[in-house]
Amino acid sequence: MAPLTVLNTRQKAVTRITQDSVIFTTIIKAIQEKKGENIVSLDLRNIPEAVADFFIICEANSSTQIRAIADFVEEEVKKNVGEDPYKHEGKTGQQWILVDYVNVVVHIFTPENRKFYNLEEMWSDAERTEHLD
Repeated sequence: MAPLTVLNTRQKAVTRITQDSVIFTTIIKAIQEKKGENIVSLDLRNIPEAVADFFIICEANSSTQIRAIADFVEEEVKKNVGEDPYKHEGKTGQQWILVDYVNVVVHIFTPENRKFYNLEEMWSDAERTEHLD
C-alpha cells in the first residue's frame, strides 16, 4: 500500500469544529448508515502538531463496503453541508480510504490495516469517543 501523503500537504483550517458540528454528525451518521464498524473519533484540538481537529476512524469487512462508506460520506456531506472533500486517497487500493475535509479527516480501514497502522495509539494523547449504532 502506498503511503498516504495528503496530510503533509495542506494547512489546518482556522475555523474549529466540535462534535456537534453538522459536518461531524453527518459523517458519523453516514458511516453508521452504511454499517461501518468500530467507529471512533479522536479529538485532536489540544494537540499542537495535529493536522486536523478530528480524525474519524472506522472499519469495514470488504473493499466494496469501504468504497461504499467513503462515497456515501462524500454524498451526505455535499448534500447536508455543501462541502466537497479537500482530497481523498486510497480509492484504488480500497484497503484504507482517507477522506479529508481539512478540519475532519475520515479513515476507513479493513480491520487488518486498522490494526497495523494503529492510529488510535499513534494519537493516544487525543480524547477518544466511541460512536455506537
